[in-house]
Amino acid sequence: MKKTVLSLLLLLGGTLPLSAQTAEVTQLVLNIEKLNQLRKILKELKTGYEILFKGYSTIRDLSKGNFKLHEAFLDGLLKVSPAVKNYSRVQGIIGCQLAIINEYKSAYQKLAASGSFSASELDYITQVYSRLSERSLKNLDALTMVLTAKKLRASDDERLSVIDSIYQDMTDQLSFLWHFNSNAALLAVQRKDEIADTELTRKLYDLKP
Repeated sequence: MKKTVLSLLLLLGGTLPLSAQTAEVTQLVLNIEKLNQLRKILKELKTGYEILFKGYSTIRDLSKGNFKLHEAFLDGLLKVSPAVKNYSRVQGIIGCQLAIINEYKSAYQKLAASGSFSASELDYITQVYSRLSERSLKNLDALTMVLTAKKLRASDDERLSVIDSIYQDMTDQLSFLWHFNSNAALLAVQRKDEIADTELTRKLYDLKP
């Protein structure tokens, strides 16, 4: 190609001085070589860009795929499976809550009607029942959270573990309430017996109050 360009230029430039022709031809050849080098560089840059873009696209697609998988996994954690909803201890927790309410209402009526406790003692008993009630209601709120879809991201095992903890706490509360009421009822009986004994002694010895 260089020879063809050189021959053509020599034919066309016959009217120019020989030195001027040689300088111009040399410069033109250099320019052509630079142009060819530039084309080669641009070609290499294009190849490099294509490789880079392909790699970026691959990484981008993988990232999108991983994000979608991750998103699907997280969305799955928001769902509540039938195994969790139908877990036997869910009904057990609700049963404990009902038992706590019925137990303390019935016990308080009996203790208040017994006449064995002062106003301050009945107030203390009421506070104990109130604390138990508040705690049991918090447990029910936690249970609702675990059983409601799109409220909590957790696996089935994690949800079941929370339910087990709530169930244990509720049964502990109910056991404490039974024990508390039993002791209070026993104290009421003892105080009635003491009053009856005092009255009997008073009558036997004809003592005035």
